[in-house]
Amino acid sequence: MGETAKLILEGKEYEFPIRVGTEGNRVIDISKLYALTGHITLDDGFANTGGAASSITYIDGEQGILRYRGYRIEELAERCDFLEVAFLLIYGELPTSDQLEEFRAGIRKRTLLHEGMKNIFAGFPPDAHPMAILSSVVNALSIYCKDSLDPLDENERQLAMYRLMAKMPTIAAFGYKQSIGQPFMYPQNHLNYCQNFLYMMFAIPSERYHLVPEHVEALNLLLILHADHGQNCSTSTVRMVGSSNVNLFSAVAAGINALWGQLHGGANEACINM
Repeated sequence: MGETAKLILEGKEYEFPIRVGTEGNRVIDISKLYALTGHITLDDGFANTGGAASSITYIDGEQGILRYRGYRIEELAERCDFLEVAFLLIYGELPTSDQLEEFRAGIRKRTLLHEGMKNIFAGFPPDAHPMAILSSVVNALSIYCKDSLDPLDENERQLAMYRLMAKMPTIAAFGYKQSIGQPFMYPQNHLNYCQNFLYMMFAIPSERYHLVPEHVEALNLLLILHADHGQNCSTSTVRMVGSSNVNLFSAVAAGINALWGQLHGGANEACINM
């Protein structure tokens, strides 16, 4: 047995393993505390509690460190596009060329929304908050995508993942178009992920839209930098809601609502509005 921490409680001594993370951070594993002692811990706000062991992301904001699966964010931003990084985060390794093409194709062919969902957008007032629109429509995917609702079925879970990644830009763009009274621009699947999003956001039917390479690259970098930030509020929300075995669309919709909060993603919005 490795290094342990000892707890003396009511005259009895208990030992709990000490685990060491990849960055040298040390934690006491108390997962068996209740089973051994009948006691639980109280840690308001989980200030000293890790919710899970994860090898996905390491982030240290004070030191300016962000790593995905052990890769430095600077290296990934220089070498990869967003979908390559998404593959890395999901599967743990950077894709081969064949794997990447299969991944791109799986997303590319699922960008359209069911036509009936346009009625959902029509019901939102022009000043509806974009996060409210996003969470509502993502949750509504569970109505229209009934063949990908079982989180315990690997094939359905994979299909739900493809659909979420494919349709999220479409939902965001349609929400924006609804807010400014412009017609929806359908996805163009000959474009790459970032190009398609910019096209749906800013193109109009009456004019030819010209993509600016610098804008495309800026969006690609933005998506890479925001792809994952560890066990933050929205991630923890998705994990908590998902633990009930609800479908992936509903779990992610809950995470979007958490991201909306002023102490989370809403802080970025506040900065923009300053």
